[in-house]
Amino acid sequence: MRKLFGTDGIRGKANTYPMTVDIALKVGKAAGIILRNGKKCKVVIGKDTRLSGYMIESALAAGLLSMGIEVYFVGPMPTPAIAHITRSFAADAGVVISASHNPYEDNGIKFFDAHGFKLPDDVEEKIEQLALSDLNTDNITGEDVGKAHRISDARGRYIEFAKNSIKNMSLKGLKIVLDCANGAAYHVTKYILTELGAEVILKNTFPNGKNINERCGALYPELLRDDVLLENADLAIALDGDADRVIMLDEKGEVVCGDRMMGIVALEMLREGTLKQNTLVTTVMSNLGLTKAIESAGGKVVQTKVGDRYVVEEMRKNDYNLGGEQSGHIIFLDHTTTGDGTISALQILRTIKKSGKPLSELAAGIPMYPQLTLNVEVKEKKNLEEMPSVLRKIKEIEEKLGEEGRVLVRYSGTSSKLRIMIEGKIKEELNNYAQQIADEVRKEVGV
Repeated sequence: MRKLFGTDGIRGKANTYPMTVDIALKVGKAAGIILRNGKKCKVVIGKDTRLSGYMIESALAAGLLSMGIEVYFVGPMPTPAIAHITRSFAADAGVVISASHNPYEDNGIKFFDAHGFKLPDDVEEKIEQLALSDLNTDNITGEDVGKAHRISDARGRYIEFAKNSIKNMSLKGLKIVLDCANGAAYHVTKYILTELGAEVILKNTFPNGKNINERCGALYPELLRDDVLLENADLAIALDGDADRVIMLDEKGEVVCGDRMMGIVALEMLREGTLKQNTLVTTVMSNLGLTKAIESAGGKVVQTKVGDRYVVEEMRKNDYNLGGEQSGHIIFLDHTTTGDGTISALQILRTIKKSGKPLSELAAGIPMYPQLTLNVEVKEKKNLEEMPSVLRKIKEIEEKLGEEGRVLVRYSGTSSKLRIMIEGKIKEELNNYAQQIADEVRKEVGV
C-alpha cells in the first residue's frame, strides 16, 4: 500500500506528514535520481496561492537541485498552465504544488511527465520507494549540482496558448462575472477574456495565502447568482484554486454543472464533425441525462471509474478527444493534457458566440435526471458479490427504474462508507429506493 501518493499526487495538511519540508526534500531528491538517469535534465515547478507553497517549493527544489536537476520556477500559475509550459520548454517533468479545491491549510505535490500528463502509478511508486529510503547525494558535488531559473514570461505564454484554443475568436458583446477563488488564475484568466473583447466583472482575485477556495470559486458557484443578476451578465465562470476545473452560471443565475458543459460542447463537436469517434468519455458518476442527450444526437458515451486520471487514460488509449467529470474537470485533448477550467470555459463561450444562443438555452438541451446519493457507514468493505440480499434488492430496483434510471453502488476510496447513487425520472421515488438498499447493506456490514 502506498504511503505518500494517492489518486492525485501527494496531499495533506501542510507541515504535517506527508506534506512536510523533510518529505518534500526527499521527494525532490528521489524524483531527481529517476529523472536524471545519467543525463542533464530540467523540471518546471509551479504552485497555487497557498501560504505553505513557499516552503514546499523551496524544499522540493532543493532536493531536485541537489541531484543535478535544472529547476525552472513559474510562480503561482494554474495547474494546466504548468503542464503546458512543461511541454513548451521541452522539460523532462513538471511539478504543481497545490491542493486544488481543498482549504488553504492543505497542500499537495503533483508531477507531470515531459508530455504534460500525470505520472503513471508505477513511476510514482518508484519515487515513493526512493524517498522513503536512505538517499545519498555525495556523488553530486561542485559544478554537478543544478541551477535554478525563473521563467519570467510564463503568464504571457499561457495567455496566448489559451486564446489560441478558440483561434482568438472575439468575445466582444459578452459580459462575464469571473470568480478565480483567490487562486492560481487570479492574474491570468481575466486577461485572456478581456484581450478577446469580453467585459469582465472580477470576483475573488486578491489572494492573501489563506483565502483560496474560501466560500468562493467552483465550490460555491451559487454565491455568484446575485452578481450575475445585478450586473445583467451573460454568464459567470467559477474556477477552483488551481484552475483545473470550472463551474458556470447562465444569464438567469442558474448553475451549469460539468455534465451540462460537457454535453454542450460535445453536441457542438458532433455537429462540426470534430468529436473523435463521436465519443464522449465520462465517469460512472455523470448524469444519465447526459448520456441520453449524446446518444440522441448520434454520439456515444464511454464511462470510467471516478477520477480525471482514469478519464485521460481512456482517452489516450482509444484516441478520444473530449472527456471529463461532473465536478467540472473537462479535458480537451486537442488542446490540453489535463483539466483546464479556463480553456473549458472558452469552449463554452465559443459555442455561445457561434450558436447565438444564451447559455440557459444551450444547457436546457442536456436535461438532468434527478440524482440522489446516500452514504452508509460500514464496519468492513465486504465484496458486493458476497451479499446476495443486497444484489437482489439492487436488481429489483433497477427493474423498476428500467431504461429511465440506474443504480450505482460503490465503496468510498477514502472512508468506511458505501455510497448508493440512484437516478430516475421521478425524484420522489429515489429516496425510498436508496433506503431500501441501505437497509439491506446495514444488515450485512452496517456499523
